[in-house]
Amino acid sequence: MKPAQQRNPWSWVPSISFSQAVPYVAVMMLSTVMYKNLGVSNTDLAFYTAWLYLPWVIKPLWSPLVELVGTKRRWIVLLQLLTGASLAAEALTLHLPQFFAMSLAVLWLMAFSSATHDIASDGYYMLGLPSQGQQAAFVGVRSAFYKLAMIAGQGGIVYLAGRLIQSSGDPAWAWSVVFGVMSALFLLLCAYHQLILPRPETDRRHRGGAWWADFIHTFRSFFQKKGIGAILGFLLLYRLGEAQLLKMAAPFLLDPRDKGGLGLSTSEFGLVYGTIGVCALVLGGLAGGVVISRFGLKRALWPMVVVMHVPDLVFVYLATALPTSTVLISACLAVEQFGYGFGFAAFMLYMILVADGEHKTAHYAICTGFMALGMMLPGMVSGWIQDHLGYQKFFIWACISTLPAFFMTARVRIAPEFGKK
Repeated sequence: MKPAQQRNPWSWVPSISFSQAVPYVAVMMLSTVMYKNLGVSNTDLAFYTAWLYLPWVIKPLWSPLVELVGTKRRWIVLLQLLTGASLAAEALTLHLPQFFAMSLAVLWLMAFSSATHDIASDGYYMLGLPSQGQQAAFVGVRSAFYKLAMIAGQGGIVYLAGRLIQSSGDPAWAWSVVFGVMSALFLLLCAYHQLILPRPETDRRHRGGAWWADFIHTFRSFFQKKGIGAILGFLLLYRLGEAQLLKMAAPFLLDPRDKGGLGLSTSEFGLVYGTIGVCALVLGGLAGGVVISRFGLKRALWPMVVVMHVPDLVFVYLATALPTSTVLISACLAVEQFGYGFGFAAFMLYMILVADGEHKTAHYAICTGFMALGMMLPGMVSGWIQDHLGYQKFFIWACISTLPAFFMTARVRIAPEFGKK
């Protein structure tokens, strides 16, 4: 076996990227489907699972701990061990009398662990791949394996849960098995990383009393950026409609027709939304990147905003027509998800533009915190709104909620050549 410092990046970059996505998918996506299967109301489901965004919102506040305590390699391994244990604990809570509160508490632990793991992993990549050429070469690899984990989670895992529900008739048992399997696989991944991750000489804890002063200066300099009001408005409102729609997509697809839903089984949901939908999302993101590289973000932004938000109308159609054809439902969801991925590429590049300059990494983390806040707050109330309006009127409301994104797009300032190859 090669010395740790000389290992091929292919031996660890894909697996870390995969492991970054797994707990996020479990916390933000699988939990919604699981609670719907277990009979939790849309109001409670949306409110409490949306709160789980909070660790990603505030993670820049405790990022100094990753620098001050231990190495990033150690953080990665220990947090993966904690995540594996959390997945096992989640499996054990689902038959308890207070399963909802207990399982949410475990998901909170998993969410904080995942958000901290992201901090350590992002920093570790830059240390394990010290040259900019290596970092650039593996950007696509990281993205591909992260998306692969999303497909495996939203598609494969949900499909497995659905099949187990059909065979046993017990959703709690089915999801316990699913989380138990995920725990075993994640603990194996943790053991693999303990053995295989390189030990870069630069991966050591930060020393020096000036660190905290630099930390405060980093935050202050972000909020002193020119046009910060428009920047924050764009980050918070760009996905206002999408944040509500995404939180209610699973309940709508799973609810029976007499409640205004499409009545898909959990397995069908895993195939239609978790696999076909996520593949369309990935293709949309790739297409968005191509368009930006050719025309630049400034010229591409308005068309990308339109392509992202107009397809939300397919949910209005689905809630009105209630089609029974799985092919038609899949096509509609693919269109909407492709548009979301296409427009989200512009959002991601805009955050890179905002973060550019001194403290680039920290400022990008702050941007992602506001991005998560823009998903958390609307998501919290989406279930309550849907319970009062019904699915059809709720999706009309979600489409109306996209209008602030157009308003903020008109206010942001972008250099003409930014993003253009």
